[in-house]
Amino acid sequence: MIRFFLYSMMILLASGSAAFAELPPKVHNMVFQDLAERWDEAAPLGNGMLGALIWREGSVLRFSLDRADLWDNRPVESFQRPEFRFDWIYKHVLEGDIQSPRKIVDEPYDKEPAPTKIPAGRLEFEAADFGRVERVRLDIGQALCTVAWDRGVLLKTFVHADEPVGWFMISGVTTALRPRIAPPPFGEKEAQTENADSLNTHKLSALGYPAPEMEQGEKYISYLQKGWGDFSFAVYCAWDYPDERTIAGAWSIQSTEEERRPLLAAQNAVQRALKRTFDDDLKMHEQWWLSFWNQSSIQIPDTVIEAQWHREQYKFGCASRRGAPPITLQAVWTADNRRIPPWKGDFHHDLNTQLSYWPCYSGNHLEEGLAFLDWLWDVKPAFEEYTRKFYQTPGLSAHGVTTIEGRPMGGWNQYSCSPTVSAWLGHHFYLHWRYSMDRDFLKKRAYPWIRDAALFLQAHSVLDENGQRMLPLSSSPEINDNRLDAWFQKTTNYDLALIRWTFQTAALMAEELNRHSEAVTWQKVLSEWPDLARSEEDGRLLVAPDYPLKESHRHFSHLMAIHPLGLIDVSNGEEDQKTIESGLAELERLGPDYWCGYSYAWLANLCARAGEGEKAAQALRTFAQCFCSINTFHLNGDQTKSGKSKFTYRPFTLEGNFAFAAGVQEILLQSHTGLIRVFPAIPDEWRDASFRTLRAEGAFLISAVRKNGRVQSLEILPEKGGLLRLQSPFEPRAYRFFGVKKSDIHEKGDVLEIETHPGRKIVLTAN
Repeated sequence: MIRFFLYSMMILLASGSAAFAELPPKVHNMVFQDLAERWDEAAPLGNGMLGALIWREGSVLRFSLDRADLWDNRPVESFQRPEFRFDWIYKHVLEGDIQSPRKIVDEPYDKEPAPTKIPAGRLEFEAADFGRVERVRLDIGQALCTVAWDRGVLLKTFVHADEPVGWFMISGVTTALRPRIAPPPFGEKEAQTENADSLNTHKLSALGYPAPEMEQGEKYISYLQKGWGDFSFAVYCAWDYPDERTIAGAWSIQSTEEERRPLLAAQNAVQRALKRTFDDDLKMHEQWWLSFWNQSSIQIPDTVIEAQWHREQYKFGCASRRGAPPITLQAVWTADNRRIPPWKGDFHHDLNTQLSYWPCYSGNHLEEGLAFLDWLWDVKPAFEEYTRKFYQTPGLSAHGVTTIEGRPMGGWNQYSCSPTVSAWLGHHFYLHWRYSMDRDFLKKRAYPWIRDAALFLQAHSVLDENGQRMLPLSSSPEINDNRLDAWFQKTTNYDLALIRWTFQTAALMAEELNRHSEAVTWQKVLSEWPDLARSEEDGRLLVAPDYPLKESHRHFSHLMAIHPLGLIDVSNGEEDQKTIESGLAELERLGPDYWCGYSYAWLANLCARAGEGEKAAQALRTFAQCFCSINTFHLNGDQTKSGKSKFTYRPFTLEGNFAFAAGVQEILLQSHTGLIRVFPAIPDEWRDASFRTLRAEGAFLISAVRKNGRVQSLEILPEKGGLLRLQSPFEPRAYRFFGVKKSDIHEKGDVLEIETHPGRKIVLTAN
């Protein structure tokens, strides 16, 4: 009885259970003294499909509205030409002619306004009578924005977590208030530019849409906008007056991507919401977010990093939801500046989509992460069509810049037409399998994707004079930008790391599925590829054989083998340790002149893998303090102009935000080698730290508490069971254990091997 009591108490003390889950500390809410006057500083709300930004222009209160599937999907005409083939581009590159390929692949992206993501418009209120704004609060725990004015007016607004509607309630008004809708200026001949970013993007009017069909009644307003082809979307807003000083209303956006009659669908969604009422929907909404926050939590002494991590988790919950399209460059917050969004708000697969989903695995948000993998599987036929047409091979090669339908958009063709895009995307299928141990997913999705990527790489590669495989042309994003020397005759470390990882993983998965002959095939092909190119001087990774990194660069593509792929790791011994150390030293030597914010976030992950906790934390602090807007949006350039980068522009993209969250989690928990390590890269000054239910490979949920520089307790919840390998955070035999038999624990040096059972918690505590 005493032992059972102690065990129960340790379960509660170690990290808590679902019954004791808490929302993020209120101190991490975003609080401002006024409404933002720029869309990229606004308070963000979202549910994966719908998004809103709350800000103002003068006395006008604005809700910038967005929906994830609003796209102009017109095809790129030049991609229908017979020249849109790899062998045609290859011929011209070998002849030193880069202009001809540029005209086919690059120029349409720069010169044509579409295909592109498009915004939905604005909901506006005249707020001149409200007085002065006293406080703006975005409660990230409840995903609720409140704005208070000094004359007693109060706005509460949220985008429902689980329904296709947004809500607003404004109380304390003295006159009957009516919202108005401002559609995007698609049809205007001369659209005015408001707060345009530094990128030379097209005006929305360049899309050439007709004027919207507007309709307004006593308590509703709507518009229907026809886009390209058969596509159209509708915005509908309706409201009521619960009392003479309050207006409460809801809005929805629907498109023909989902509904044949989008205006009717939007109207129905709003009317259903009004019947449920604001308060009832808010309670439902809050329950969803409570469940979201219950998935994981952290506590660290660095308040800047801890606050930013919680705010990144909030944005991830707003931006990625299964059943909705995955995160694009701006997700559900398309630029509201009357222009095409930066980089057309597209799906960039040479870094952006991949980094955006890094945190969902150890952060224990696999369900939200499946939005990405579901979409990739849905558009796989489009990728396969591109592979057959462009490369004229079997297998799978994804285009690097795509529409929501997975169709090519173009751009710098070294990277948009890179042959290893599908390999990097495949890494996410691998991660989901390893963190979930879902064998059905492995069989039906992960292995088929990796297998098809391997088939393509096998078919596309050629033999060099030594009988080793190589790519006909190679590149390393975005080394040498879009010049002729961005093409490499020898396979780059970026491509080679992804290729070696793909064949290694294909063999691993085939073996796991008892497809032994396939595993042998993949191992044989792997043996035909060369090793990664390292410097004879210090072992650092080169960009390509005989080609070192020559200058500061934003994209650490040559270091892919270290992170995220883990082919080179400190656990492998002295040679890899030297390679990692010298690679990080090279980045430091060349400096951050031409880094973006996401470079610092990626650097934090690299440093954490190297066990360099202080450097990882410093990179995270720099990102949060120098490269983010006041609403924590990643703005790419150094907003402080303090020398952290020579890029000082401000186009908003999200990959840096989510790579930041992944970097924090790498400091606290690592499992990529099959060995679980808690606090593997903890900075010395973080004497007290804890985390709850972060996820490790093998489908283990891990919670840990560290006090005064020592791990006090560790809780393990195995979802699938099986052998767990843990680097012991305790002195030999200086720990107690609960929930497991002594005979199930085997000490092998500083590694504990524990036989676990599904759903049976294990608690280890220091003596």
